[in-house]
This record gives sequence, structure tokens and C-alpha cells, in this order.
Amino acid sequence: MSESSGPFVKICGLKTAHDVDVAVEAGADAVGFVFAPGSPRTVGAGLARELAGRVPAGVLTVGVFRGQPVAEVRRFAEESGVRGVQLHGEEGPEYYEELRAPGRTLLRATAEHVERCGEYGEDLLLLDAPDPGSGKPWNWGSAEFTAPRGHWLLAGGLTPENVGEALRTTGAWGVDVSSGVERERGVKSPELIRAFVRAAHASAH
Repeated sequence: MSESSGPFVKICGLKTAHDVDVAVEAGADAVGFVFAPGSPRTVGAGLARELAGRVPAGVLTVGVFRGQPVAEVRRFAEESGVRGVQLHGEEGPEYYEELRAPGRTLLRATAEHVERCGEYGEDLLLLDAPDPGSGKPWNWGSAEFTAPRGHWLLAGGLTPENVGEALRTTGAWGVDVSSGVERERGVKSPELIRAFVRAAHASAH
């Protein structure tokens, strides 16, 4: 994973070679491919393998799953060649134990309060907004918002305009964005991808 001094930045829901290239060139630390059914960003294992093959070793490739059987998750991960697996449903610790493999990074996404990263055996924790995929953010400035300990990514409603404030307010180790860099639902904007990464990195200075 990234050795950069700034926040870890993941651009998720990528579907085209151009978008992958733009994210990598902009300085993203991770790119995500959605394997969960029912999303306008869903891709197949074959396309994800082609896209992941464009990504240099220093950038993490992540497959995103939601409520799928562990055997299906493992098969998609192996067929696509992604180096990270993100579980975004009700999966318990047994999933992380079964999916642990050399060189594989496990991400746990949740919209619930979590005290620390690693409670389920994950390497990275992703704290999503209560309505995932809606583009609606957390109220991260509220007194009720408590940041987890360890390596965690803030997601939900982030845009190039608010990511700097979100990072400074929460102290998040990193950020994850999908709809916040789209010009229409499921269609990424290269300009917004570049602007998001630039704004996230600027927050560290």
C-alpha cells in the first residue's frame, strides 16, 4: 500500500480503462471495482482483471462485495486478480478468516460505530454513511461522531469541495469516494477524480 505522507485515497466504482488510468495518474492509493449486484457500477470479473492489470503494484486494487457467499467472494477475487477484498454487508469475522490470503488486504465497510480497526480481522476499516451509495455524508462535525482507532477510511457524501474539511475534522487515515466524482450516476468524471485527489492531499499541508 501507499507510502505517501498524505491521506490514503481510494477511488471506487471504476468501470473503464480511462478512469483507472486517471485515478492512478492523479495519485490514488487504491482503486475499487464493484462486484456487488444491483449497482450501476457493477463489473464482471473479466473486465475487472483487464482493469486491474493496468494498475501498478504500488496502488491497491479492491473488489467490493455486499452480502455475497464467501465462496463467491473468493472466486471473484481470484478470477479478477484484485489484491484487496472489501466486504460491505453483514459478513462476520468468519468471512475475514476464510478470505485471509498472502498479499491480500481485507477491508471491512460498515455504517455503524466501531471502536477500532481490526475487530473482525480486517486490515482497513471503512466507515460509510448510514445510507451507503446515496451520496449523503455523515455529520462528521457532530459531537456524536467518534473516530475509530487505527487505519480507517471515511466514506459517504465526500466531494472535492468537502474532503479537506472532512479529513481535518475527523482525523481519518484515508478517504473513499465513488458518487462524489461522478458527472452522472455510475459515470466518472476525470476532472472530479483529479480534483478530489488533489484536495485530499492538500489537507495534509
